[in-house]
Amino acid sequence: MSPKQLAAAALVAAASAVAAPGAASASSASASGQAPAHVRKYVGDVPLAGTGRLTWYGFHVYDAALYAPARFELANPTAQRFVLELTYARRLDGKGIAQASRDEIERLGFGSEAERARWYEQMLKLFPNVEKGRRLAGVNVPGTGARFYFDGEFLGSIEDPAFARAFFAIWLDERTKAPQLRESLLKSAPIRTAGI
Repeated sequence: MSPKQLAAAALVAAASAVAAPGAASASSASASGQAPAHVRKYVGDVPLAGTGRLTWYGFHVYDAALYAPARFELANPTAQRFVLELTYARRLDGKGIAQASRDEIERLGFGSEAERARWYEQMLKLFPNVEKGRRLAGVNVPGTGARFYFDGEFLGSIEDPAFARAFFAIWLDERTKAPQLRESLLKSAPIRTAGI
């Protein structure tokens, strides 16, 4: 399977996905739970809410870590600052990551067709190809949109609050394709039944 195909299939997994709690690598989430330097620089020392590992048909795709305020409100997550960081376990194509993101946003019912097309073009320009061990972090900025970092270096932003809500729903919405990963990420955050 090509890296592009794997990226498209595994941004979030199909129904067979599993998530292992506490699986985020040391480069992403330290043993103390302290946020990485670039996270602290932008959003302060938000605590680690949870970690999880995404696998797809036996392939380890990435480890995820969510850094969120202690009183994280899942009913409206994009009303507060948080960081979702993925540490990749394999090579994935940036275009495939953008395509998979667009497809999941559409499946979840966010945005109009025109909005999704605009977001897709922005993600295509922004998301890099990734290799094993590389880290891609998304920072939610309430009322503004999302900022992205690659190995701690600023990549760019998509300044649209509707995009941020749709993008982070891929992992945080109760309709996610990876419910075990969602549960692991929200281990220390209050879980609301209403989704986002």
